[in-house]
Amino acid sequence: MEALRRRIETQVMSLTGLALGQLDLESPKGDPGLFGPGSISWQVHGDFPSMLVGGISALMLQLLHPLALAGVWDHSNFRHDLLGRLRRTSQFISGTTFGSTRDAEWLIDKVRTIHLQVVGSAPDGRPYAASDPDLLTWVHVAEVSSFLAAHLRYRNPNLPRACQDAYYAEIALVAERLGARDVPRSCAEIEDYLQRMRPQLQCDARSLEVVDILRRAPAPSRLAQPVGKLMLNAGIDLLPDWASTMLGLQQGSLRRRLVRLGLINTAPVLRWAMRDSSAHRARRRMGLE
Repeated sequence: MEALRRRIETQVMSLTGLALGQLDLESPKGDPGLFGPGSISWQVHGDFPSMLVGGISALMLQLLHPLALAGVWDHSNFRHDLLGRLRRTSQFISGTTFGSTRDAEWLIDKVRTIHLQVVGSAPDGRPYAASDPDLLTWVHVAEVSSFLAAHLRYRNPNLPRACQDAYYAEIALVAERLGARDVPRSCAEIEDYLQRMRPQLQCDARSLEVVDILRRAPAPSRLAQPVGKLMLNAGIDLLPDWASTMLGLQQGSLRRRLVRLGLINTAPVLRWAMRDSSAHRARRRMGLE
């Protein structure tokens, strides 16, 4: 069983930012980072299965914004290196959540610098910039609302509303340090923000191409293929109904039930296998493991 566990862990870890080898999450000892082990952010971001599902859903939701899509389309090599993009995104999230204060600030400064270089014009002629405070808020909200939705569905459906509000209030810190403004800090504010943003969203041929790339993305091994497909379908299922309708990704009620049941049965295996994740390393840094 230990050999199987290690094999699963190795394949899963190859998808994460830890594979880049740039962060030492176990030092300096006692450094709580931006949030610390008592935070709701550690709790929500510490569950790999729900975070992966939430991340897949967040990417599809983010790219319904024409300017966010234009920036990714023009300045990212995701079409040829989807795994690399996944790793870099994972590194930022895990590093700012679980990393030392120094590493979290390094990642934020690094991304701010990259954002300054991402400028251009969307197909409709509108200029875009990844450093645009309003665009940063959209990307942040699409991301964290998806993470929390996945956590509630697959990890802790009984997380109190007050704790959900606390999560949004905590994690707003990262968005604000990147330059976002008017960042929603509660469930009610998130819901209101998403409703207000809907008239600005659209699905075009490029949006559908990104979805197609995600659906065709190769798994790290044949063993991982069914799990990868399950995660993708769970990410689609997690989308708000209006977003899945825009993308033409509606799933029937039976399919949704099967996807959720499949992930509920698979997630414990992934949690059992993951003993060296970012969350585990951070807990060791804090002397909790």
